[in-house]
Amino acid sequence: MTGDKSDIIKYRLDKAKDTYESAVILADNKKWHSAINRLYYSAYYAIIALLLQNDINPTTHNGVKSNFSENFIITNIFPKRFGKLYSQLFTWRQKGDYDDLFDFDANKVLPYFEPVKELIDLIESEINKKSE
Repeated sequence: MTGDKSDIIKYRLDKAKDTYESAVILADNKKWHSAINRLYYSAYYAIIALLLQNDINPTTHNGVKSNFSENFIITNIFPKRFGKLYSQLFTWRQKGDYDDLFDFDANKVLPYFEPVKELIDLIESEINKKSE
């Protein structure tokens, strides 16, 4: 994709929202493994947008997690619960993608929808605030 930084940030936020909507569709169809994966990626894309706006360019998923924590959680820009949320999603995604005989169910997945939506909205608000 070509474009200036603000175009890429907008693209990542739009991708976060679209991926979140995919998670909803998957959950509606009881595809829990895929739903948790999409929830993780929706948060990931939003956090990437936030980091990019702040000229932070991690190259790994672990880098995204640690940069988000160091720059936005530890500094109290975002509540600590969002750092814990993202860390748990990171763990669930890893388990779902790489562990054998591990299955998700409604009880594990459904509680993540509202907090992920809240995180995306909070990140979008922070980005818009800095863009003004």
